Amino acid sequence: MYTTSYFNYNRRRTIAVKVKNITIGNNENIVIQSMGNTDTADVTSSTMQAKLMHEAGAMLVRFTTQGVKQVECLRQIKENLHNINCDVPLVADVHFNANVAIEAAKCIDKVRINPGNFITPLSQPGSYTPQQEQKEIQHLRATMHSLIETCKQNNTAIRIGVNHGSLSPRMVHKYGDTIKALVESCIEMLKICQEENFNQVVLSVKASNVLAMVYSVRELVTQMHNNSMLYPLHLGVTEAGNDEDGRIKSAVGIGTLLLDGIGDTIRVSLSEPPQNEIPVAQQIINYITPLNTAETIKCNLYKQFNPYHYNRRDTTPINNIGLGNEIKVIAQHTCPLADYNQSELTNILRITPDDITPTLIEQLKKQKPQIIQLYTNHTNAVAHIRCAFHTLLNNNIKLPVIVERDYSFLSQNFDDIQINAAIEFGALLIDGFGDAILIKHNTIDSSKLTSLALNILQATRTRISKTEYIACPSCGRTMFDLTTALNKVKNATAHYKNLKIAIMGCIVNGPGEMADADYGYIGAAKGKVSIYKKQTCVAKNVPEQDALKILLQIIDNDNPM
Repeated sequence: MYTTSYFNYNRRRTIAVKVKNITIGNNENIVIQSMGNTDTADVTSSTMQAKLMHEAGAMLVRFTTQGVKQVECLRQIKENLHNINCDVPLVADVHFNANVAIEAAKCIDKVRINPGNFITPLSQPGSYTPQQEQKEIQHLRATMHSLIETCKQNNTAIRIGVNHGSLSPRMVHKYGDTIKALVESCIEMLKICQEENFNQVVLSVKASNVLAMVYSVRELVTQMHNNSMLYPLHLGVTEAGNDEDGRIKSAVGIGTLLLDGIGDTIRVSLSEPPQNEIPVAQQIINYITPLNTAETIKCNLYKQFNPYHYNRRDTTPINNIGLGNEIKVIAQHTCPLADYNQSELTNILRITPDDITPTLIEQLKKQKPQIIQLYTNHTNAVAHIRCAFHTLLNNNIKLPVIVERDYSFLSQNFDDIQINAAIEFGALLIDGFGDAILIKHNTIDSSKLTSLALNILQATRTRISKTEYIACPSCGRTMFDLTTALNKVKNATAHYKNLKIAIMGCIVNGPGEMADADYGYIGAAKGKVSIYKKQTCVAKNVPEQDALKILLQIIDNDNPM
């Protein structure tokens, strides 16, 4: 099993990685970080934005670093921050140029590198020979040696950040566009670091698909455990978007892994001003903190359970609830968005996990079929409900289950309800648990709670009910005003159903992270946008003022009303 924390929260043990005046891992407090979206070359604006992020609670701040010019600008930003008593550690985010990473390591506290574009590939996917593969690995080792030596001399940490959208051609050739490719990209770099006797390394494996993000991190942790690697983890969902959608996707992905005891530093990536990310990250951490003192749960894991792949629990449907039917949304009161009003349901057995005793199990096996409605007030609500599902699995009970959670204890703070519900229901849905969900509150309107439930199902891709937007948070590489562009595209396309549309600011992750999107609106150059259909560019470098019209024409041609 990938973690010891599945039923009882237990933070994964790691080594300590020092980044200036903070420590990542080693059971220290989870570090919240964010990334600037200013032009790094604009030293004044970047300094002020870093200060704003730090004042909002960011303990680590990252800026895109395209070239040596930006390295010098970062050095000036660091000096400016020191002069105003803001000694927040800085991270240089480097793509496509290993020499820039080496230069940044001489003066910046931490360097993020992407194995997918750290060195220039020698071939394209599908065309690697064994000789080319070995030559590229040798080049990677030599380049990493130079970076690591510089980091050792300057007490600089490294983040090895693998993105689903920018895997190297060699890894795609060897493993396909798979979770295994993500994990092996990380492991390969870690082994080089070990050979170089360098351990000041933080890892991340990210994707815009929350399921892929969770399963790949779980797999990576298992692989590291098997290789006695204790490096800390950075968690985040790329291209989460904005508003409620972005917050829910982030809470589902990050929160699920934190529940597993995995994660030492987090970044919530929103297509909004970066300081908006910090309160969301803090809410996620606030949810996890009480689990340290939660009552112990004793439970037997179902031996065939697979935490690395989505597999919905096998059930015998009753009244269109159960396997073979989409996951239903139940409303506490009458609501047109919901599949059922709570009062409409019959043949329901409402119980807590503690009620599932050997006596009840025998009754469930003998009595007529009924729908189980599970609820809990346990501090570690997810683990409590998980235990119930594993008990049902261990006893081959295939009755469908409604998962109920009443958030009235959170008063009327809908932001907290949103984050808590996303973490709890998201973690259960990712594990394949739940045939219907019921979110309750004694004063919040049912339509608002039902919409939240549908958005959580959408984030976990267990039920698609609207267009999904895959949008990057923007940075100094972004070719247009990301927030404005995203809102324009959303407003113009919200009437479409079951589409995935990517709005990406640049080409670093754009075409890759939109791999499973139907359409893409990708920044190509200043004032220029390229339109994609699947992974094919169908309109290249069109003027930004014409881009939305062209996107809509392409969508309408494919989806006539």
